[in-house]
Amino acid sequence: MLMKAIKLFQGYLWHPKGLVFDPKAQLPRQLGDVHILIDPVRAPFTFFEDGTPTDSQQFYQVTLLMLTETEPTALKPLTQKVSDELNPYLYSTPKEVGWQLMEDLRPV
Repeated sequence: MLMKAIKLFQGYLWHPKGLVFDPKAQLPRQLGDVHILIDPVRAPFTFFEDGTPTDSQQFYQVTLLMLTETEPTALKPLTQKVSDELNPYLYSTPKEVGWQLMEDLRPV
């Protein structure tokens, strides 16, 4: 079989532009065989659900992926383990930091 990159999770992390915060220093770059990619992006939406504008926030796209021969659907059991390992890092960020990551089992 051929190795391919499979996403496990994808989403966003954000914080106020005035907050000195580096998610690449706060989050691990890897959890076992799972790579964590963090890239600054423009806000993917104009307002939060509560109507607050997003232009005061710095956004990052966060992608968790792995190189594997396994089919994406067979990786479903791994997602809970990875989530459990990542959560302590996310919850240790400053209270002004927000995030939303969603399971996204598909090839990159």
